[in-house]
Amino acid sequence: MNQTIPITRRKSKKIYVKNVPVGGNSPISVQSMTNTCTTDIESTIKQINQLKKAGAEIIRISIPTLEAAQAFKIIKKQVTIPIVADIHFDYRIALKSAEYGADCLRINPGNIGNLKRIKSVISIAKEKKIPIRIGVNSGSLEKDIQEKYGIQNPRALFESAMRHVNILDKLNFSNFKVSVKSSDVLTCIKAYQLLASSIEQPLHLGITESGSIMNGTVKSAIGIGLLLYLGIGDTLRVSLASDPINEVKIGFHILQALNIRKRGINFIACPTCARQEFDVINVINTLESRLDDITTPMDVSIIGCMVNGIGEAKKADIGISGYRNKSIVYENGIVALANSLYVQKELPDVYVLEFPIDYSITIECKNYGIWVLCFDMKDLKKEGIGNFSK
Repeated sequence: MNQTIPITRRKSKKIYVKNVPVGGNSPISVQSMTNTCTTDIESTIKQINQLKKAGAEIIRISIPTLEAAQAFKIIKKQVTIPIVADIHFDYRIALKSAEYGADCLRINPGNIGNLKRIKSVISIAKEKKIPIRIGVNSGSLEKDIQEKYGIQNPRALFESAMRHVNILDKLNFSNFKVSVKSSDVLTCIKAYQLLASSIEQPLHLGITESGSIMNGTVKSAIGIGLLLYLGIGDTLRVSLASDPINEVKIGFHILQALNIRKRGINFIACPTCARQEFDVINVINTLESRLDDITTPMDVSIIGCMVNGIGEAKKADIGISGYRNKSIVYENGIVALANSLYVQKELPDVYVLEFPIDYSITIECKNYGIWVLCFDMKDLKKEGIGNFSK
């Protein structure tokens, strides 16, 4: 129910990674990358499908060898989601990946050999009508740029990117996007700002090598989030030393926090204190886990007491607020009818759900109406959760 405050996006050229538009006024897409061994075909396909189910819209696969390229040929035939082939150094792998159906090539034109080799890669990209991502990382900058600027310097990332952009421009190739990633958040932000003001190509956002799920989430939320707020960015990947499914979830959480894209449930929950009338932490953990597969956008507020609970509940699609050892339930800001509810005289505009103070609401508690109250019936059926009745 929260109203969106519009963000003015930078105008960029639109390209396509298979059927997913990137740039222009297209939705900001969420990407991830497999961490399986690409030659383990079965595991790689399984992870691709898991990432797709989690919401990934583009998936990148590392192809470090010609043997991996042969495995990619088999993998590509068995998946439907757009696949980016990640290639370094060996232009022959790029040629094979394009031949075998890659929907995009991630390369640095400057590290795959001489101009003749670069031209051959650009030629097959043109023939197959697939884009290229110029992916610059602070950890693999050209030696002369490192000597000039050092590693953690935004101008180093920018200059490296522009060097590669100029190569493609000279070859009359404009079907590309660019990233300038660093593990340092401020370096990354400034590098993207420099790039955004210099080219019209779509930008792929990310904080590279950001760390574990906790550290990486914080870095990515700040870095990617600030750039998005400034209107910069057309697609993103949250890079984590974790299960890549978490990258997808956190990517959507970042977009959702800025009201850019909505997917699944946005939980609003208090940190709890002595005023809580029910076990908020247990409730939120249970609901997050059990409702993880829901994609229908929805705001659910779970507040332990009436200080802020009623106000938050009225703003959410579903709101549960503690009230005098009871729980007040709102749906779309108004009364929610369900079993075990009765009118509270002091608050005639709401219904109150009674349960013992030490009882934790869980998603299984149909007796207390939580199944019905949390989601619209048509959304429940659409998501395939089960059969319910009031």
